[in-house]
Amino acid sequence: MDLEARSLQPNVKAVLLAKLREYKSDLNNLKSKHKRLASANSNQAARDDLLESGMADAMSVSANQRGRLMMSTERLNESSDRIKESRKTMLETEELGVSILQDLHQQRQSLLHANDTVFLLLKKEQLHGVDDNISKSKKILTNMSRRMSRNKWIISSIIVVLVVAIALILYFKLSK
Repeated sequence: MDLEARSLQPNVKAVLLAKLREYKSDLNNLKSKHKRLASANSNQAARDDLLESGMADAMSVSANQRGRLMMSTERLNESSDRIKESRKTMLETEELGVSILQDLHQQRQSLLHANDTVFLLLKKEQLHGVDDNISKSKKILTNMSRRMSRNKWIISSIIVVLVVAIALILYFKLSK
């Protein structure tokens, strides 16, 4: 749980780590109290057993022990309840973390798919633009070729007309 809390976003991570530290310290405190009470009760019980044979009011000692035992049992039950609540909160937090991680994974997959789709669309659009440019260039070259052919015919026709005109002029000038 500690590792999962550390892998979350900073704002959530700080809160969860603080709660986790608090729960750990509560658990350690409860364990130490339990050990003290258990050792105190066992020491007290052994001591009272030794002293009970020599004491005149064994009944008051027994009632006193019973009262302490009841208080210790009550504290132990409260500590157990706290531990159960802490465990429940820990499990809920873990489930929430898993859910968040799954959502993030799905969002990542969606982003990657969207990125691939956009890349393919841009590539198709670029190819379509290249095809348009090629067809425009082809039309321009075809028009230029037609104009060159037409200009050649016009220049050839002018040359033929000039040659015929020169020939006629020479013929009339020489024939007179």
